[in-house]
Amino acid sequence: MAPLTKLFLLLLGLNLMVTAVHGGCGPHCPTPTPPPPPSTNGGTCPIDTLKLGVCATVLNLVKLGLSVPPNERCCPLLAGLADLDAAVCLCTAIRAKVLGVINLNVPVDLVLLLNQCHKTCPPGFTCPL
Repeated sequence: MAPLTKLFLLLLGLNLMVTAVHGGCGPHCPTPTPPPPPSTNGGTCPIDTLKLGVCATVLNLVKLGLSVPPNERCCPLLAGLADLDAAVCLCTAIRAKVLGVINLNVPVDLVLLLNQCHKTCPPGFTCPL
């Protein structure tokens, strides 16, 4: 190999090593910012809370391990809502005691109902009771 080629390869290798160690952006590297904490508010419930009383039947059937009839009326109420809004609606119903369920385990039962309605409980969401 010619001396110039060796020198070029040596300098290229050093450049790659320095770039790898310093991240390649020098003093202009952006500092990473942590993600914001999960929010438990911000959702809204456009549904009349009293209408969500039909969700008590669905919750009782799910808790008993029974099949939920396809014509149930809870999930269609939540169908057009974002996951956060659906969770807020169910929390509002729980807080208003519209569901009338005795021995309610709020975090677990909320997830059960949301899952039944093909919704996901937002990460970090807690039901404000």
